[in-house]
Amino acid sequence: MSYIKPTFFWLLMFPLIVFSQNKAIVHSGSKAAENFIQSLSAIQKSKATFSFEEMNRFNWHFVPASQSERDGIVMKTLDSNQKTLLLDVLHCFLSDKGFEKTKGIMSLEYVLQQLEPQNTHRIPENYSIAIYGKPNKDSIWGWKFGGHHIALNFTIINDKVAFAPFFFGANPGNVKDGAQIGFRALKDEEDFGFELLNSLDTNQLKKAVFTNIAFKEIVTTNAPKVAPLKAEGIVANELTNPQKIILNKLIVCYLSTMPKKIAEARIKKIKNEDFNDIYFGWAGALNKENGHYYRIQGKSFLIEFDNTQNKANHIHTVWRDFNGGDYGEDLIQEHYQKHQH
Repeated sequence: MSYIKPTFFWLLMFPLIVFSQNKAIVHSGSKAAENFIQSLSAIQKSKATFSFEEMNRFNWHFVPASQSERDGIVMKTLDSNQKTLLLDVLHCFLSDKGFEKTKGIMSLEYVLQQLEPQNTHRIPENYSIAIYGKPNKDSIWGWKFGGHHIALNFTIINDKVAFAPFFFGANPGNVKDGAQIGFRALKDEEDFGFELLNSLDTNQLKKAVFTNIAFKEIVTTNAPKVAPLKAEGIVANELTNPQKIILNKLIVCYLSTMPKKIAEARIKKIKNEDFNDIYFGWAGALNKENGHYYRIQGKSFLIEFDNTQNKANHIHTVWRDFNGGDYGEDLIQEHYQKHQH
């Protein structure tokens, strides 16, 4: 989080500047996507590219691809140059932190392969990229990248970028043996959640913990569209300023996987919808050794964190946008209304 100051006061005082013109991100990302497409053979292109109207654009999952096949071309089938070009696309639309996090999650497939040699679903590089529309030519296009514990969905509307839904998971959440011992791909997401939980006094804790049993999975799963969940937990207006700083730090932790201007634009939207109306809700154990879950819900977004499987060492996280924010549906509608003639 080196480029976003993680304080509540910074969030409140964020300048009223619209960061919708992310031309540099869109230009470099469109060029990277075009370069990747040009590197493919005709057969590979038929697997990797689709029209923007193709409905499989809304399909995503987080289980291994061998259990739920993904659309697009699979990374492990590409040559070294094509893999490099694919990673260039990822890096253009993610921050350095987000890019490293994505690679770290992918590396856990090698850990699982060592831990579970008989499990046929442990297949490194079994991740797919699918591109919808024509980068550098169409005013609206999109792409997605997914496989075990990764689901990234980007929609580009002129110079605007929508990034939801995005899902990151980690198994193991904390690598306990081997060459990557101690590696925690989603360390901040868990640690900052506990930091906020442990800062609450007795009365606040009673409000924040809405059930003593953690959910076995994120509640919204891989639904193509989601509506706000029941507002449960403690509302930010009932937190102290130091606690609001931690809550802001936790939200920024998720957004910091995106390029700076995309993250700043989303933070501005959260600021404008009234930070004090955000709910922080906890379910399950109050320690890391047992299953635990939290959610952060505002008027326009939802974050879910779940760590219940494998003796609380298997994490799932997701960011969803409400009101047509997922897949940029609101921006697409706005575009068509402006250009209906």
